[in-house]
Amino acid sequence: MSSTKIQVRGQPLPRILTRNHRMINSVLCGVPIKRHHRVSNALRTIDPPLGSVPTRTDESLFFRGDGNGRFGRFGGKFVPETLMSPLRDIEDEFNFVLSDHEFQEELTTALRDYVGRETPLYFARRLTEHYRNISQTTGGGPEIYLKREDLSHSGSHKINNALAQAMIARRLGCSRVVAATGAGQHGVATAAACAKLSLECTVFMGSTDIEKQSSNVLSMKLLGAQVKSVKGTFKEASSEAIRNWVGNLDTTYYLSGTVVGPHPSPLMVREFQSVIGKETRRQANQLWGGKPDVLVACIGSGSNALGLFHEFVGDEDVRLVGVEAAGLGLDSGKHSATLAVGDVGVYHGSMSYLLQDDQGQILKPHSVGVGLEYPGVGPEISFLKETGRAEFYTATDEEAIQACMLLSKLEGIIPALEASHALAFLDKLVPTLRDGAKVVVNCSGRGDKDLDTLIQRVMPSSLC
Repeated sequence: MSSTKIQVRGQPLPRILTRNHRMINSVLCGVPIKRHHRVSNALRTIDPPLGSVPTRTDESLFFRGDGNGRFGRFGGKFVPETLMSPLRDIEDEFNFVLSDHEFQEELTTALRDYVGRETPLYFARRLTEHYRNISQTTGGGPEIYLKREDLSHSGSHKINNALAQAMIARRLGCSRVVAATGAGQHGVATAAACAKLSLECTVFMGSTDIEKQSSNVLSMKLLGAQVKSVKGTFKEASSEAIRNWVGNLDTTYYLSGTVVGPHPSPLMVREFQSVIGKETRRQANQLWGGKPDVLVACIGSGSNALGLFHEFVGDEDVRLVGVEAAGLGLDSGKHSATLAVGDVGVYHGSMSYLLQDDQGQILKPHSVGVGLEYPGVGPEISFLKETGRAEFYTATDEEAIQACMLLSKLEGIIPALEASHALAFLDKLVPTLRDGAKVVVNCSGRGDKDLDTLIQRVMPSSLC
């Protein structure tokens, strides 16, 4: 590394950010690396100025953004003027409840008694032994732990955020909540939270996803939600949910399930999911008296990954590894690997990495894990990529299916196909690690919803 001291407005950058001088200037000062000025076929924008560039020398603070939803050049509020006031109201309420004792006490109680937190940090002994055997290591090999978000009420991590935001919707006087869902996990979580809090719930879901996730559709309806079909997949459902919200601002709250969209949505989702990482730190210290060495999570748009990662962004000795969906292969065009092959643009209200063509038109994503089928990632995930703080890799449909089957047979745990992408990367990761290294994989959801897909994709003989 060069010894040249890089400064922004008189302040030195954190050491971890000085690895690539030209890249850092681009990230912090808004100089385009590559077509970042393109605005995709989304809502055209009125966006406030970028504001001051963060110059904190504390790395953990630096990676938490500028406090206004900006992570370097990523984030923002690229929305029509009519949405600026509702978004400010939501932001004000969000900032208030973060330190409001009554809200926090109610949320903590609900997460414990209703959601079932804290979720276990489970030592996957047989999975650990499996990799020890195939690696033919003479030592003990790495130890693999699962953060069991699949044990949360409604079957995934999505309930953490859905419950908290539904509470905010109630505080704002909204009687109705709208949401969009892909695999259905966010839809089920939102429907459950709305039932608990006596709020009307409408969930928009892509027609192709409805066919694949019939059990979750039934669950949403049983929980009292109205499920509206939208031709396409999650990205079309998201657009329709936002349009519905814009047309009913007086009574309706848009409950985002992932870390995308205009500020403060990404920040809210990350904050309410960060309980995953906070518990992981505490549990790791109890189990082995230290921190994890590697954290692994699948990447769709980023909520479960940031939920695990955020607590550790300031710990340079903890590797953060995200695994995207390579689908049928990166060369096939049928994948959801935004960070691997995407470019920077604006979609659904914020700037981030996107899957788009040379004209800035959004490309259709694909993954066997329906919840990973989104053509973008959150601004904070985009920032972690550009600064090099997190590592990002890919796993194909077939690799995810095989990982799902392996965990099911070895540990008696059927993971969601989304989480199976993270598990699939262990094949490449484990042989590179030292003996005794502690690896935590976020098992972000359970695989009940994917049984039909597994039956169709796997030969019956393989299941015997």
